[in-house]
Amino acid sequence: MTTTNQTKDVQPIRNKQLLDDMKWSLKKWCSERDYMLFLIGINTGLRVSDLLRLKTVDMYKKKKVIIKEGKTKKPRTIQLNNIYDEVQEYIKGSDSVWMFPSRKGDKPISTTQAYRQLNKAATMVDIDEGIGTHTMRKTFGYWHYKQFKDVAELQMILNHSHPKITLKYIGITDEQIENSLNNFVL
Repeated sequence: MTTTNQTKDVQPIRNKQLLDDMKWSLKKWCSERDYMLFLIGINTGLRVSDLLRLKTVDMYKKKKVIIKEGKTKKPRTIQLNNIYDEVQEYIKGSDSVWMFPSRKGDKPISTTQAYRQLNKAATMVDIDEGIGTHTMRKTFGYWHYKQFKDVAELQMILNHSHPKITLKYIGITDEQIENSLNNFVL
């Protein structure tokens, strides 16, 4: 499956209980590594390719990390305040250079492996469709928008060229249309 197809087919997780279920499933049935990948992904909005390039030394005792995004080549500051303690605890227990190490040598897991683990966890909590590596980024965008209602800021965070793209990307456009039609009466 190509990244393009994964991006178009996946949806954000719009239900807090399902989000908590997903975290639980990753931690209990997959691994701490997979849980941390998801946790950092949904709290930063980084693309999976950027998440997988993170190194423990870059995150150690830092509440703010500046990375260079792989796709846009732009610098991006990520805040870890809200998950700082969990990230530090995870790093403390790791002996790898990589935040998300593969068992196959000194390298990070692949995007395919990340995809498999997310789908495994989703299946265990009865999320049947719309899960992929881009789910993390879209979930971040969806909940950021729901909390702050600032599409311009979110557009800048996600490095999108237009607010319409951002709203469509996180599924707000479809959700708003569906809600308006549900409440439409003549």
